[in-house]
Amino acid sequence: MAERPRALFFGTPEFAVPALAALSELADVAQVITQPDRPKGRGMRLAPPPVKELALRLGLEVRQPTKVRTPEFAASLRERRADLAVVVAYGRILPAAVLAAPRLGCLNLHASLLPKLRGAAPIQWAIARGERESGVCLMQMDEGMDTGPVLARAQLAIGPDETAGELAPRLAELGAQLLRSRWQPLLAGALPAVPQDHALATAAPLLSKRDGAVDWVRSAQEIHDCARGFSPWPSAHTLLDGVRLKLLRTRVVEAASKQGEAGEVVRADRDGIAVACGQGLLALLELQLEGARRLPAAEFLAGHKLAPGAKLASLAETAKLDAD
Repeated sequence: MAERPRALFFGTPEFAVPALAALSELADVAQVITQPDRPKGRGMRLAPPPVKELALRLGLEVRQPTKVRTPEFAASLRERRADLAVVVAYGRILPAAVLAAPRLGCLNLHASLLPKLRGAAPIQWAIARGERESGVCLMQMDEGMDTGPVLARAQLAIGPDETAGELAPRLAELGAQLLRSRWQPLLAGALPAVPQDHALATAAPLLSKRDGAVDWVRSAQEIHDCARGFSPWPSAHTLLDGVRLKLLRTRVVEAASKQGEAGEVVRADRDGIAVACGQGLLALLELQLEGARRLPAAEFLAGHKLAPGAKLASLAETAKLDAD
């Protein structure tokens, strides 16, 4: 193999940008495949994916297919005569013909410690489920959902108050570093492909708005973890007087005590808002009513009546609104 192999890159969001930058240093990138431009913002104007923006700055050829399960698409990739492909958060499952198009197949940088958290949202679910560490795996792709053998991995600790929005760029950079550090052993065939233990696999499915609905019967720690994991989207949320209320920043005040009914406001003053949970108290530090701006708790209380004894919505009430 030449010193600089030919590579393809599949990726779409900001998370994939550091990996594309790394690959462009390590290989001749024959083509970058990314999702089509999507409407964005209040004006709903078409906006390019972050990977496309970087690819164009680097002078790389960009392709944005609407379908990847066609013989023509697979044939066009074979014509590139790539040695390998790197896939990072592309957003579509690749069929066998596409996986086999590069000479050495396709590698995936996945943002979890496989076999944990296979699927579309591993960063969010790692935090929402209270995991204390996460990482990235470089995996040889097969036709399953993140089921291929792992070639290399790196891990890092998750901060106790870290959100998914804060963890994602750290993992993205860790993935780029892993690609750089393992590149030469990879090309030399010196990285052992370690099969995953499928019995230990857990799922990280695509998120929906309903996932953010707060169940106050759960513990304060569990709700805090969900608020962190679902930030910035879909946001942990409840209802206040029938209006969706996002919990943008929270803190566990007491982990084990039992005060008031689940969802009951037990304190609302200049020191903040504390809500009783199934176990413990949760402080609401930053909130946002639907259609309004985000506010620290003290400012929120200055404009909204929220006194001790008030009840926030149950899971069933919030989920009903999400479903409408």
